[in-house]
Amino acid sequence: MALVVHQRDAAEVQVVVAKSIWGKYDLLLADLDGVVYEGSKDIIHAVASINELTNRGVQVGYVTNNSSRSQQTIADHLSEFGLTVKPKEVISSGQTAVELLGREIPAGAKVYVVGGDGLRGFVSQAGFEIVNNSEDAPAAVIQGFAPDVSWMELAEASYAIQRGAIWIATNNDWTLPQERGVAPGNGTLVSAVHTAVGQFPVFAGKPETAIYKTALESFENSPALFVGDRLETDILGANQSGVSSAVVLTGISSRKDVLAAKPDERPEYILNTLADLLVDYPELKQTKRGYKCKDAEVELLGDKVLVVQGDPRSTDALRAACKVIWNAEKHIHFLEVQPELYS
Repeated sequence: MALVVHQRDAAEVQVVVAKSIWGKYDLLLADLDGVVYEGSKDIIHAVASINELTNRGVQVGYVTNNSSRSQQTIADHLSEFGLTVKPKEVISSGQTAVELLGREIPAGAKVYVVGGDGLRGFVSQAGFEIVNNSEDAPAAVIQGFAPDVSWMELAEASYAIQRGAIWIATNNDWTLPQERGVAPGNGTLVSAVHTAVGQFPVFAGKPETAIYKTALESFENSPALFVGDRLETDILGANQSGVSSAVVLTGISSRKDVLAAKPDERPEYILNTLADLLVDYPELKQTKRGYKCKDAEVELLGDKVLVVQGDPRSTDALRAACKVIWNAEKHIHFLEVQPELYS
């Protein structure tokens, strides 16, 4: 694929199609919260970058742990930002949770649902009978996030589980990025039920491999790159599922988090914004004492991780520093990292 550059007005990103990435992958799988939007606000460069990729023939799927809304509602929400999205291109943890449910209980069985209309829709479409309380003897409890989940719903779920109902949760995300800041996520609601019942549910969403399998099968197992903002869910799950991963620094995970990433949570690519998907990803070259990424060079001098060339606050410096730290014999906690790399 030849490189193509489009000059646009100052409000949009300069677009360069990258053959270095998109010669390897046919499909972009993107998380939503913290990657494409925060609440009702789209994230810088996300829409322009995704639209350019689709214009160049890259398939795009949206994989979310938030099961409160239906695929149609999420697709409509994305279209308001200027994206063209079909409902089937949205892969929800609720969809995967119901797939798991179907393997555990008979068709038409009773299910108690904690969550929003999206999750209820998946349960209903699968042919299960939704019941309103634990006294209806549900065979299973399926739990997902919704902003109006009440104590009463959590209590009814707890009663049903204590009476033997199977418990499946859409995800265990502790936080949820919003326009006004970071809010509690489904993990906090799951934790409340766990405290009452003394057991954990089966999880469907990231980082579990089930949702990645659902996503890949939805796109006929095309070679995929998964982009997310959380190391402990998005990146860990992709790595465990054999899917190439990229972390974008527009959501939960910070530069400091990436520098200190655990081995199984380390992404193949580090992106400042989704616009980085549209340029050639720089190769990292090993030097005598460290690594160089374009104009940034980082060295390990004794126990000190220092930028010896280039802007220490640049994404290229972060990429080189990660390579240095991830390959060091000592854990990052025993290294003195130049503050500008993570501040």
